[in-house]
Amino acid sequence: MARRKGSKLGGRPVFPLPTRIHCEGDTDSGGQRNGEMLRVEKRLLELAESFGKPMGLDRRRFLQSSCGMAAAFMAMNSVFGPLFTVAAAEAADPEAAAERRRMLAEQLIVDVQTHFVYPEYPSRGILGLRELAKRWNPQLQGEQTVDKIQFDNFFEEVFINSDTALAVLSSAPADDPKRYFLHNDELIRARQRVEEMAGSRRLLAHALFTPGRPGWLEELERAIAMKPDAWKGYTVGMPFGESRWPWRLDDEKLVYPAYEKMVKAGITTVCIHKGLLPSNYRQRMPSTWKYGGVDDVPRAARDWPQLRFLIYHSAIRTGGLPSGEQSQAFEKTGEIPWVSDLARIPERHGVNNIYAELGSVFAVTCVSAPRYCAGILGTLIKGMGADKVLWGTDSVWYGSPQWQIEALRRLEMPEALQKKFGFRPLGPAAGELKNRIFAANARQVYSFDTAALQTDKLAQIKRAAAATP
Repeated sequence: MARRKGSKLGGRPVFPLPTRIHCEGDTDSGGQRNGEMLRVEKRLLELAESFGKPMGLDRRRFLQSSCGMAAAFMAMNSVFGPLFTVAAAEAADPEAAAERRRMLAEQLIVDVQTHFVYPEYPSRGILGLRELAKRWNPQLQGEQTVDKIQFDNFFEEVFINSDTALAVLSSAPADDPKRYFLHNDELIRARQRVEEMAGSRRLLAHALFTPGRPGWLEELERAIAMKPDAWKGYTVGMPFGESRWPWRLDDEKLVYPAYEKMVKAGITTVCIHKGLLPSNYRQRMPSTWKYGGVDDVPRAARDWPQLRFLIYHSAIRTGGLPSGEQSQAFEKTGEIPWVSDLARIPERHGVNNIYAELGSVFAVTCVSAPRYCAGILGTLIKGMGADKVLWGTDSVWYGSPQWQIEALRRLEMPEALQKKFGFRPLGPAAGELKNRIFAANARQVYSFDTAALQTDKLAQIKRAAAATP
């Protein structure tokens, strides 16, 4: 089993920096240069020179260290304001950075959305997300090849190169079955493979259900026999374009028979891809994009209180970086397209079996637009409750999730947003709220044995790596 990669400054391998150096050609989602990120990079290079020289490190080696990680958040604070909790001592003193790592070493991290693709997966399009993440994750430099999104690298990036203790493996359908990320048999086999490698149940697995497709109820029955940990559905039919099989959560004739089977089988967690549409969704998905909204959630949740509906990506309307117009609208009104609609459902409709998941929505905003990211978290926590927000990263699409973990640990709610919109503070890295998001809330929807995670083969490997001088 592979060891963690990276510099050992501070007594153990450290993780990649949440920003990319030398991206002068980068553009934001509106086609304009991302001036804020360029300013972050300029400031980070200055800090690397200042802090690295006394340690005898050139800029590259410093930026690969845990001190470099701290410097990155200092640089972001200098541009975006004090959104991330970081002490200058962490950038200047390797022992201070190492002490913070030790303090958080036992924090439980449960990632409820991860992915990889089967070996013969025919498309390279999904690699565009890893290209996007080069803005923030220098581990992803160089050509992003298909092997980077297959099982071996998935295990390395999620379980070895991050603090993730337990993950949920998901998939996505397509109208062409060859373009499924993983089929149900492959999802269940991966769960077993990780269990054999790690020595305990470190990976849970979804089974896809695809209403309207030929033989879909029979496939659901077959999946029940494989005992998945939860279900995954795409109301838009498939995530990247127009599908022949869109559907609604509240379709009594089509979908309610499937809910009956789920309840009877005792597999009652239903994960639903919502939002995260392509930027040109009206052209690419002219008749199906509306199925990505949340207007079908309230009735389904009310009619099926036995089920827990996990709304993936928190239903954010489009993927990619938020536009300047979106950020400005949020600052004025507090509205975030479709996220705000989701957050209003519990109060307006009197339901409490809806959860919001953070995959991709956090990844694309946490370092490029951290104030907007804080607004997303504030909106969800205020509307849905602190016990209804779940940690997910969409790894391995963005590389190792460690940079996302570090960003949430450090992110704080700006006081201005607290006062204006009534958002609560996010609190310390291992405080009650963040521990809820990272793991405690997942206990409500998944069953897992945390005692085994402390003693299995993977835990032993990680402890040995941490102790290596």
